[in-house]
Amino acid sequence: MDISITRSAFLKALPDGNGLSFGTVFTDHMFNMDYSPEKGWHNSRIEPYGPITMDPSTMVLHYGQSIFEGLKAFKTDSDAVNLFRPEENFRRFNRSAEKMCIPRIDEAFALDALKQLLAVERRWVPFAPGTSLYIRPTIIAMDPFLGVRASYQYRFFIILSPVGPYYKEGFDPVKIWVTEKYVRAVPGGVGDVKTAGNYAASLCASEEAHKKGYTQVLWLDGVERRYVEEVGSMNIFFVIDDEIITPALTGSILAGITRDTVIRLAARWGNPVTQRRISIDEVMEAHAAGKLQECFGSGTAAVISPVGEIKYKDTVLPIGNGEVGMWAKRFFDRITGIQYGRVEDPEGWVVPL
Repeated sequence: MDISITRSAFLKALPDGNGLSFGTVFTDHMFNMDYSPEKGWHNSRIEPYGPITMDPSTMVLHYGQSIFEGLKAFKTDSDAVNLFRPEENFRRFNRSAEKMCIPRIDEAFALDALKQLLAVERRWVPFAPGTSLYIRPTIIAMDPFLGVRASYQYRFFIILSPVGPYYKEGFDPVKIWVTEKYVRAVPGGVGDVKTAGNYAASLCASEEAHKKGYTQVLWLDGVERRYVEEVGSMNIFFVIDDEIITPALTGSILAGITRDTVIRLAARWGNPVTQRRISIDEVMEAHAAGKLQECFGSGTAAVISPVGEIKYKDTVLPIGNGEVGMWAKRFFDRITGIQYGRVEDPEGWVVPL
């Protein structure tokens, strides 16, 4: 399928790379493609960034049938641009599509479309330390119809945003709060896919966490309210008595690509990650026994985020004396080193443009 390119007549001024926040500035162009039952995916195009016109009855506005992904492009010291494991993002995109009754996309074509969009927008990839170009592929239901069924028409688009660190703390340890009142997902639902409703469901607890002075929410399972699942925008890891542990994927946890990267690196280093159910009580007991050495999150936005404090009920668990742990630093340094082309990429994860 050919991709038409219409360039914007007016290019925006680039933002100061040293003052970038996350997700507030967008580039000059975007990729768009449409779906209908008669034509399948068609009309692929790169065009000026702008609003998507839709009827007030458009189904995504009423029934939330939408999926998205998140990945980044990185500027290297030699002025090259790297993607990191983008095939995995589009593979997961299709898993989300299947669960949300959305037509699958051609993964190879989607990656090619992204590369062409990045070629047009190459000047937007920032080069200040710790910055990158965030990439958001999205599919939304486009039928103008009020009725609960899967849409017949869809829009697939990709937008780009130059970003700095996801958390204002940067790589300093963050504080997370365990909610007992709210649940995010249950097995058999859609907690293991990137769909908009998952994130809407997390907002109330996130607001409560922020009011209490915490950066993120640590979710427990939705059935027994005992087992640790994930943080709002990250998978979670614990280091207990030298064992790296992360919750097993039980159908309500997103299969994070950075999570998988951590697991693969740990195995390569001879310290495999244990994937199993871990209760919040076990975490508390490990802390009381002096065995909880580290806690950190993993995700595309923050890469690795060390956790310096967990609050559960009335108990506050300080971790690592407010310092970044050994494993968090090692994973962060190696993953970002690969992404920015500073260290060897033994797994072939980098896709250069």
